[in-house]
Amino acid sequence: MKSILNKLKIKDAEKKAAVLLKYMDGILEKNGHVNLTAISDREEFIQKHFADSLSCIGAEEFKEADSIIDVGTGGGFPGIPLAVCFPEKEFFLVDSLAKRIHIIRELCVKLGIDNVTVVHGRAEDLGRQENLREDFDLCVSRAVARMSTLCEYCLPFVREGGSFIAYKGPDCKLEIDDSLCAIGILGGRLDRIERADSGSQGEYDHRLVFVKKIRPTPEEYPRRAGTPSKKPL
Repeated sequence: MKSILNKLKIKDAEKKAAVLLKYMDGILEKNGHVNLTAISDREEFIQKHFADSLSCIGAEEFKEADSIIDVGTGGGFPGIPLAVCFPEKEFFLVDSLAKRIHIIRELCVKLGIDNVTVVHGRAEDLGRQENLREDFDLCVSRAVARMSTLCEYCLPFVREGGSFIAYKGPDCKLEIDDSLCAIGILGGRLDRIERADSGSQGEYDHRLVFVKKIRPTPEEYPRRAGTPSKKPL
């Protein structure tokens, strides 16, 4: 873990690597009771959860963001690795399963990760709340839904001029093409697709999809809970 952070030029790599490894231990310990990850091997966990989560840090969109929301965080990815490595930024982690949120909150308190707020709720509901809607510089989301649905979950949280970064697999082009209409309706513009650089030596291959928020999301979006997945734009 330390070598990955050093390769990514993360400050205080040894200290931050220690926090991340303790977080991994906590997630793996709780995983028998709550579905947090399908990965039990520690090296695979480091590569597929930690290194992959950090693959966006070279982007200007991330560097310039002060407030970041992670939608559908699951076991805390990508939000927790980003928060540990960048304590000067504020992170807001959302998940629809209360048990996951409780575990993440518990581990953050235990490990002193104090730049993270965790909230239980569905993105469709939270995205309509006045204190959250169009309030964030950046939204990140990993392995949650197809892009057209994911944009309806995520873009309502992003301020005009901010960005959304989706972590996708290498064969995402057709999925992205199918989402262009939805991106436009929701106030976004597809900016670019990049291969993720995680600092890892493994073969794990991801793409980062960058969407710029160029105008406010219309008031009717997101639609009520469940509709974006059942009837994608």
